[in-house]
Amino acid sequence: MISIGVAGKGGTGKTTICALTILALKRANLVPILAVDADPSSMLCEVLGVSCPQTLVDIVDEVTKNTASLPPGMDKERFLEYRIRQAISENKDYDVLVMGRTEGPGCYCYANHLLREHLDRLEKNYPFVVMDNEAGLEHLSRRTTRKLDILFLTTIPTKTSLLSASRILTMVKDKNLDIQAGKIYLLVNEMAGQPAESFGDNLSLPRFCLPFDRELLQRSEKGQGLLDLPDNSPALTAIRENLFSILSSLKKEGQ
Repeated sequence: MISIGVAGKGGTGKTTICALTILALKRANLVPILAVDADPSSMLCEVLGVSCPQTLVDIVDEVTKNTASLPPGMDKERFLEYRIRQAISENKDYDVLVMGRTEGPGCYCYANHLLREHLDRLEKNYPFVVMDNEAGLEHLSRRTTRKLDILFLTTIPTKTSLLSASRILTMVKDKNLDIQAGKIYLLVNEMAGQPAESFGDNLSLPRFCLPFDRELLQRSEKGQGLLDLPDNSPALTAIRENLFSILSSLKKEGQ
């Protein structure tokens, strides 16, 4: 099983990059794929163009507030596991699990714990897991994404975006947090057509660019999904070529 995570500042195209990664794997028949939307904004389903299942946070809230309605002979933990499995949206070649958003200033600790616990079980059924993480650092620090084979740190050619990627990198390398990331790449998104060139080289990470793709912009403006994106899409081509090169290196290393 290969786990791929995407993290970065909001507005850097994280969710789009996740969808392109899923699309590249899907068209190469590297399936089934488990897509995990661990960003509270929960936009991955929309970008994929599929209906959004009930979220993990909604299930936790519902079950914990209605313990009296548990089925006879079933404790809360077993019922939660049953409900979470029901909440997985099954699609051709890939499934989607959505974490969701708490109401108000709620804490994600319990939901994070459940996601981590159930991912450990679920991921064994998939050769690839692709996870869209929240824009900030909190989700990583709570260890939901504690084990990743590949981590894409997304940025656009701005100082604040690069600073966010740098802070996430520092956190990933903090041994006290036990976040295991095998290969880390800086993915520079030229989403507005800004030239990237040597942008981000100071992070001393292998890097590649996602070229400006007008069709991605048009689809975003119209709220259209990406799963029928043409094969010659510049953005999809860049993701496909770089991703498969990384996967090839992992294979040679015996992972």
